[in-house]
Amino acid sequence: MLGSDAGVSDAGVAVREAGADDAVSGVKPRWVALPETVEEIAAVLRACAERDLAVVPAGGGTKLHWGPPPERCDVLLDMCCMNEILEHAAGDLVVRAQAGVTTDALAAALADKGQELALDVPFAEDTTVGGTLATATAGPRAFRYGTARDLLIGITVVLPDGTVARSGGKVVKNVAGYDLGKLFTGSYGTLGVIAEATFRLHPLPADRRWITAELDRDELPPIAAALAASQAEPSAAEVDWPDPGGPLTLAVLVEGTAAESRAEALRALVGKGSVTGAPPSWWGLISNDDVLVEVRFPGTGTKAVLEAVAGAGLSLRGSALSGRVLLESWGSIGEPELAAAVSGLRARVEAAGGRVTVLAAPYEGIDRWGQVAGLPLMRRVKEQFDPGRRMSPGRFVGGI
Repeated sequence: MLGSDAGVSDAGVAVREAGADDAVSGVKPRWVALPETVEEIAAVLRACAERDLAVVPAGGGTKLHWGPPPERCDVLLDMCCMNEILEHAAGDLVVRAQAGVTTDALAAALADKGQELALDVPFAEDTTVGGTLATATAGPRAFRYGTARDLLIGITVVLPDGTVARSGGKVVKNVAGYDLGKLFTGSYGTLGVIAEATFRLHPLPADRRWITAELDRDELPPIAAALAASQAEPSAAEVDWPDPGGPLTLAVLVEGTAAESRAEALRALVGKGSVTGAPPSWWGLISNDDVLVEVRFPGTGTKAVLEAVAGAGLSLRGSALSGRVLLESWGSIGEPELAAAVSGLRARVEAAGGRVTVLAAPYEGIDRWGQVAGLPLMRRVKEQFDPGRRMSPGRFVGGI
């Protein structure tokens, strides 16, 4: 149960004192609670509400340093024990899992039935279902299958006062009710705790092929536009550009029937490259997220984004088709240099209809979000769900 120092003795949940490794963006909690059921999550949140303790949910910890530091963090809610796949209705192509299930464990279980959750997470280990939803992580195949928000069809959440709420259902056609799934996906734990999630699945592709080619920067925009419109239907097209002063690598994925012939058709469209049965080693992964900047943009903005990145001094990796790339810093970059790079990126990317968000940075003075048109509405939602500002306070847009 929660330690006596917290003044909570009736939650009935395992708790330990926090250590340095439990810090959230540098803010160390006092305790770590380890619930094993939805009811135990509710008990912890009720106990914290009674004593005005701030709570930050955590999954595998891979993205715990993303976002600004919390204003306060008394209890880290570690979801590691919420790690069961509750139901796999293979005939309905639906799975329901607890939030602490790792995506690799889920993938292995689904593969045994010839199915998959078509989300590509950016870290090879420890990424959880809950963390993927809370940060709205999108991988290469979002172009074809959609994002986590699109594949989510049901969710169980625990609100800051301990109320358990459910939305959606276990079958794809059930869309009745208030859509908590869309609201909580990407909320960074600021509205409550994601406890369980139900997803729409897809059959594992019969075959996969990757086309890999080295391109000059100016070659990419027209090729990306042609790939997006191609009848060969690529599932994804990723770009790796470690040195914006040099060439970039384009990798295109083809899945399903006749993958080999479709890949050859796309290789001809690209005009160069090779076809292989395995992805490049960097495919869909984040290598260094001490500094991580996300750029989202419409298809018409590809050229402007590449030009902006070329002058920012950051490496680029991401989707040329779904309009989402991540920028990393491979060398040491100070706060003034990063602030100038982000400001320059925003000016050019926003002019092209895009957005720039700083997902991770070691500096508190960086403007992480820029101008957010929907901020007043987001503040009202926060006030409705968490009027006491106990859930991950300050971790989201506008200090929400």
